[in-house]
Amino acid sequence: MKKTAFILFILGIIQIQVFADTLSTKKEVFIMEIKDQIDARTTRYVELALQEAKDRNSTHILIVINTYGGALYDADDIRSALLNLDIPVYVFIDNNAASAGALISIACDSIYMAPGGSIGAATVVNQTGEAAPDKYQSYMRSMMRATAEASGRNPQIAEAMVDEKIEIEGITKAGEVITFSTSEAIKYDFCEGQFTSTNELLTYLNLNENVYRYEVSTTEAIISFFINPFISGILILIIIGGIYFELQTPGVGFPIMASIIALVLYLVPYYLNGLAENWEILAFIIGLILIAVEVFVIPGFGIFGILGLILSLGSLVFIMLNNEAFDFDFVPSENITSALLTTLTGLFGSIVLMFIGGVRLTNSKFFKRVALQGVQAKTEGYSSRFIVEKMAGKTGTVFSVLRPSGKVEIEGELYDANTRGEYLEQGEKIVVVDESGTSLKVKKAEN
Repeated sequence: MKKTAFILFILGIIQIQVFADTLSTKKEVFIMEIKDQIDARTTRYVELALQEAKDRNSTHILIVINTYGGALYDADDIRSALLNLDIPVYVFIDNNAASAGALISIACDSIYMAPGGSIGAATVVNQTGEAAPDKYQSYMRSMMRATAEASGRNPQIAEAMVDEKIEIEGITKAGEVITFSTSEAIKYDFCEGQFTSTNELLTYLNLNENVYRYEVSTTEAIISFFINPFISGILILIIIGGIYFELQTPGVGFPIMASIIALVLYLVPYYLNGLAENWEILAFIIGLILIAVEVFVIPGFGIFGILGLILSLGSLVFIMLNNEAFDFDFVPSENITSALLTTLTGLFGSIVLMFIGGVRLTNSKFFKRVALQGVQAKTEGYSSRFIVEKMAGKTGTVFSVLRPSGKVEIEGELYDANTRGEYLEQGEKIVVVDESGTSLKVKKAEN
């Protein structure tokens, strides 16, 4: 009796272990989609998706792809991530896998296609649609060849998808790049089968019982919202307008806070998506510093102000473009146009806001609550003049260049001064013609 109970106990433990092992090895298919242009946003999407697949211990990954291609460098990052992945990756080409899409598809373990689908046409083109220089074609050929070798496919066919000069007997003639239809891809071992839907494919693979479809988080959705060109234009408007109104009404605080918040909302999404490089952000900050130097240290509108505007506005444009060290060969022309229009729209919108909204802001109830409204009238004994002694007629020299404002030195003391419009260089002799107000009005002294 005891022996029988002991045997039953052992069998029970074995059944529990088998059940636990079954649960632990339960298959889960992780489905993600690439159905847009390949760019930095796609790279970030793929990185996040693959990380979640690892965290979920998914046993298989299925990529549903439909793209005409995109940025070469981002496609390279994605294919490298797929090749280094330990989880089996299948791809279902739901219509097109051209150019960068072909490279990503070949990096997967198995390729399946929908009826009427196509794969190939991987010649590298620039923003005008023309073939890029041969060094880029060579780079793409080497990637296609290496990727095909890693996935067990014909590397010569993969190269012929890039280079029209490659001729393969019975498959392609010189002067044509390879683009396979679904049936042709199956014939030449670039596709494992044709299916009308992902459900049909998963049923065929016996993986339809446990499916998880990846969706971006709320945070990522918000990030995508803020890199919309329309929203970026509004943020640029707030950034520039906020700085302007703060300079006009120093001490209020609200305009500069709005500008800082808009700047953060502008930079962070582009940085997280891999578009905003560190040097681009640094260029923007340097631009603001140069503008501040022009406004507060060297009044006027000279080289510092011009360089500051070029750097700050230029960096806002570059942040939106996935350039590689000023190389725009693979940046679509519509992206460049969109970035320029977005920045210029924000700039002109802020100018309109300055001239039209400025008056309304200063007359608003909110502004009157946060800004000092008292008047220090001259009749009450107040005066803006802080120079006690009489200065009219005194002579001195230009201490900092007058364009037309700056500083002059008179009898060993420095004074704020301005001319009637003429520019005077450092060291030139001047004479004071008017001493009213907060600064002296001077002119060039006659010898």
